[in-house]
Amino acid sequence: MYDVKIKQIHAGFQIIIINFAEKSNVMAHKELNRLKLLLVEKKKTGLWLAEQLGKDKTTISKWCTNSSQPDVECLIKISKLLNVELSDILIVDNEEV
Repeated sequence: MYDVKIKQIHAGFQIIIINFAEKSNVMAHKELNRLKLLLVEKKKTGLWLAEQLGKDKTTISKWCTNSSQPDVECLIKISKLLNVELSDILIVDNEEV
């Protein structure tokens, strides 16, 4: 989508200004997991979890900040490692279910 403006600069003369910058459609940040809180409660670090799962620490960081989410297989492994139920990790918004 482009922003187009037409300006009258003099009688009979117009200029057209086209802004080609992309408009960002940033989704609202939504928390889907409680991983960061669970790690604190269990006195574990993201680095520890990364080592246990064989993942990069930046991947774990993204999960902890909810900028990305672990797949189901990883969620099951995390629940076993932290000795919690899957429902303790996930945040379910009942209004959207």
